[in-house]
Amino acid sequence: MKSLKEIYHHKNFSLRKVRYLEPVFNNRPAILSDETFRERKNKLLQAMKDNGVDLVFVYADREHGANFEYLTGFIPRFEEAMLAIASTGEAILFLGNENVKMAPHSRMKAQLVHVPYFSLPNQPMENDRSLRDIISDAIDFRGKTIGIIGWKVFTSHFEDNRQLFDVPYFIVDILQRLAKEHGGEAMNASTLFMGENGGIRTTNNANEIEHYEYGSSLASDCVLDVLNQVEIGKTEMELASSLSAFGQPHNVTAICATGDRFTNAVIYPRNKAVQLGDKFSATTGFKGGLASRSGYVVNNTEELPADVQDYLERAAIPYYAAVVAWLEQIKIGMKGGELYEIIEEVLPKEDYHWHLNPGHLTADEEWLSSPVYPQSSTELKSGMLLQIDIIPSVQGYAGASAETGIALADEQLREEIRENSPELWERILKRRDYIEKELHIRLHPEVLPLSDTVGYCRPYLLNKESALLFHRE
Repeated sequence: MKSLKEIYHHKNFSLRKVRYLEPVFNNRPAILSDETFRERKNKLLQAMKDNGVDLVFVYADREHGANFEYLTGFIPRFEEAMLAIASTGEAILFLGNENVKMAPHSRMKAQLVHVPYFSLPNQPMENDRSLRDIISDAIDFRGKTIGIIGWKVFTSHFEDNRQLFDVPYFIVDILQRLAKEHGGEAMNASTLFMGENGGIRTTNNANEIEHYEYGSSLASDCVLDVLNQVEIGKTEMELASSLSAFGQPHNVTAICATGDRFTNAVIYPRNKAVQLGDKFSATTGFKGGLASRSGYVVNNTEELPADVQDYLERAAIPYYAAVVAWLEQIKIGMKGGELYEIIEEVLPKEDYHWHLNPGHLTADEEWLSSPVYPQSSTELKSGMLLQIDIIPSVQGYAGASAETGIALADEQLREEIRENSPELWERILKRRDYIEKELHIRLHPEVLPLSDTVGYCRPYLLNKESALLFHRE
């Protein structure tokens, strides 16, 4: 039996003429159903019961609103907000001046409490109560274990992770004091949402997968559009215009960079023209996933700078071999640590200097959390949305990237998608057929590509017809 190193040996890959899937415009983003929001609330209440939590406070602001939005359907945009949910199911929305109007639209029925402290600086604060009084008047804290939920799960080996908080101090301080004064305790409870082997947001139903596939697919289409437009003389800003679409909210800072990045600490697209031989990268993301590609602005190896003429052999092909291994080996039931070891075997960290998790969960955020790390015992489950996120760093060479996302779905979930979302199911089948017949990558039945560029890697960006290809022996 061949080892992974033998199966995915670099000699089994080359740059060949490969067609790409022409994107088909999808103008029907899926709206999350009332049933999905009821399911989400019930999942939270069960998780609270299982973990002995009586009351949770879910914090939100513009950048960190996904847990809040998971239950309410909206974020507070430019203000702060908080959702309190008791184990009985009763809920209270604490909203600032410009979001009180959203309370009737919340997908979770909740009482409204106006909190001017959550509003923008110098806006009217016409109230006669402190923030502490506003919260304590609305909530019974007696003898309750309180969970404070921001956006981050802490996994330190040196700290008490339950006492590390990523919510503003003026809120945490009040909740901790109120809990203590009433015979209870307050802790970080973000694990209820994102924790391993039980976080309620780590798996998705058929409706959620259809909802998130829209953003993942859109990100892929945008990046492919940029790749197809790359030519000498175009500027980063011109090309980056294609990284946004239809007013959809980004979940990452878009990247469109040619040549050296971060000059003058600028992280956004510049008025810098593409030149022959440049390194180039493009990234964008929406709810449901991110797409990223990088390579050189050349037609062929001869146009590469002299000191990186072996770019394919030294960086791009080893990276792509790891991507193919990731796609072929991932399956329901495997442990996150197993997937990590597969990448370590095919693309040794010592040689290729990657250091982040080679795969992570995604949702409204680009990075929800990750079950993929050394010795991880977290089981990969049906309903998980995962991104390939392997980032090698070979000194002196441009990066290589073909980051995209997939869903894992068991037979029952696949049947639900087929029945309830036939158009999505057709896209998935078309993608699987392309990946297996054109790219020679064999997927497990439960692997559902969430975009048209899964597995497609074009390292020479002026050569629109060629991509890396796996030659299965």
